Amino acid sequence: MHSSIPKFAITAPDRALENTLKHKVDRKTKPLGALGQLEALAIRIGLMQQRLDPVLAKPHLLVFAGDHGAAKAGVSAYPQEVTWQMVENFLAGGAAINVFTRQNGLALSVVDAGVAHDFGARPGLIHAKVAPGTANYIEMPAMTAQQCAQAIEHGAGIVRQLAADGCTVVGFGEMGIGNTAAASLLTHALTGVSLDACIGRGTGLDDAGLNRKHALLAQAWARVAASGEALTPMRALAEFGGFEIAAMVGAMLAAAEAKMVLLIDGFIVSSAALVAARLYPALTEYAVFSTRSAEPGHVAQLTALNAAPLLDLGLRLGEGTGAALAYPLVQAAVAFLNEMASLESAGVADKA
Repeated sequence: MHSSIPKFAITAPDRALENTLKHKVDRKTKPLGALGQLEALAIRIGLMQQRLDPVLAKPHLLVFAGDHGAAKAGVSAYPQEVTWQMVENFLAGGAAINVFTRQNGLALSVVDAGVAHDFGARPGLIHAKVAPGTANYIEMPAMTAQQCAQAIEHGAGIVRQLAADGCTVVGFGEMGIGNTAAASLLTHALTGVSLDACIGRGTGLDDAGLNRKHALLAQAWARVAASGEALTPMRALAEFGGFEIAAMVGAMLAAAEAKMVLLIDGFIVSSAALVAARLYPALTEYAVFSTRSAEPGHVAQLTALNAAPLLDLGLRLGEGTGAALAYPLVQAAVAFLNEMASLESAGVADKA
């Protein structure tokens, strides 16, 4: 199975503006560096948009949902039906992500990338189903190269439409029973950190369940390792990924191509970011890592991506909740850059 790399035109921001942005930040009515990480964030967003007065327009959070064949083998504490039941909860406005996006002024859409359920046409639901769930990666590749490419294209198309509608900020969330297991395998494949160190309790496995998850994922890894083929990012994605993870990869690549601000959530979303960044390293220049997940494998991802998340609240819910919660900090960074007085304009004396 040889998957070709999807074609995107992603370029790192031109750094010529960096000194001017830094000067603008330094001349604000505050001691040098006094706003800490917010200063670095403001400069990064100015560079992403190549302007001294960046604009956060029509912020939109996408929750990508998909089912995993391996869920039936017992890699999760919950039955597979919970995926579609939670999608119903999102559509009804009752989940944590609904609460936080409402609170912080983000539009929310749910993407059916491959849920084993037929929802019909529904407000707030984007149909992008490749198949009703992936195959069981313990026995065979989760998806074919063609399915993987299709999921990537679906994700990219959704974000291109948002960009065309004037959106400059896109947040990423997910739902899929079993997807922490898929993220663990992807993290091991792409960082080289030991598989055991990449595996956590997911939705709350007990000790017996955690041992079973370790054994099943070791089996899946052994199946792929036995082929002796090089595990490229695209092959790893097709072997272990979910349709929601592959669709996120495409969505992230399209967002970086459009120079949008990407709000990256926790462990599963970061597994998609890891794949996307391995394909196009400049992607990370547009990514704001929102939260440090309580899942152990997230440390390996953040280290590999050289990322410092804005929040560390012990979150492990997924859904994009970390991205939604971090968004007010992104707003704060842009607001101080655009609205705070300079020493000159305020008539405040500089330090002696």
